[in-house]
Amino acid sequence: MRKETSTNALNEKMINDGCGMALSMSVIGGRWKPAILCRLAYGTMRYGELKKSIDGISERMLVAQLREMEKDRIVQRIVYPEVPPRVEYQLTDLGRTMKPMLDAMSEWGNKYRDQIDAGAVEVLSVL
Repeated sequence: MRKETSTNALNEKMINDGCGMALSMSVIGGRWKPAILCRLAYGTMRYGELKKSIDGISERMLVAQLREMEKDRIVQRIVYPEVPPRVEYQLTDLGRTMKPMLDAMSEWGNKYRDQIDAGAVEVLSVL
């Protein structure tokens, strides 16, 4: 956790205050948030299901990313008072408004991957 008065934090705030795209990227950016959002876009999931569905994510990182997205009000944590306790995560109403943007980003990423893969094949065939 960095200090809110650090130069880095102040610069980030200034950029996010002036650029909607920068603010969007700060909310959804990073290695693991897109994978989490992709899964929650299809519905509510228990913590264990999320953990199993994302290869390579540590418990510490999953918890940290979920907490950040809760703080940003795009993910909701639901705790059921049962024994044993059951915890589920789902997108909030605000989080669900991101679906068209996430779909567009996914579509672009797939097209980009196809182009890069095709380019790699062309380069190999020239050699």
